[in-house]
Amino acid sequence: MSLHRDALAVLEGWSAPSADEELLRGEFLEHLRAHDDAMWRECVPGHLTATTAVLSHDGARVLLTLHPKAGMWLPMGGHCERSDTSLGLVALREAVEESGISGLSLLDGPLALDRHKVWCHPPHSWHLDVEYGAVAPAEAEAVISDESLDLRWFPVDEIPEPSDEATRRLARRARARLATA
Repeated sequence: MSLHRDALAVLEGWSAPSADEELLRGEFLEHLRAHDDAMWRECVPGHLTATTAVLSHDGARVLLTLHPKAGMWLPMGGHCERSDTSLGLVALREAVEESGISGLSLLDGPLALDRHKVWCHPPHSWHLDVEYGAVAPAEAEAVISDESLDLRWFPVDEIPEPSDEATRRLARRARARLATA
């Protein structure tokens, strides 16, 4: 199965937890149907990306990266690559690359959708972000990658500024999903 077909299947089968995300789900599906290259950074109007909230083994803390371009504390995430076969695996790959933690366990997902303006194609384009959660092993030690200014664990309910509501929402949803897993 191609990554494009996987994204269609994931989004067609996902029940959005809010009216706003249901609208986004429809927009993401419309974008996928209109653009054969919707999974790739080269898609000028926007492209799908995957993000992962990495939780501590007990779900109490979330690992965030101080993103060099955004200047905010954000979850791990990024672009799809040609070798990727599913959105879930994109989310997991990005989380491992950016956290340095092997042995992450991906939670059932997606957990959320978000669309945000980026500058991949000036003056701007959109990241159509499909968001997941993952759990780190108990003794996991994060390692800062070259894609981060800093990397720190924060209590899920105490995510610092500068951050955004999408990050807070994803961390809360990942913790709730872990509690029911």
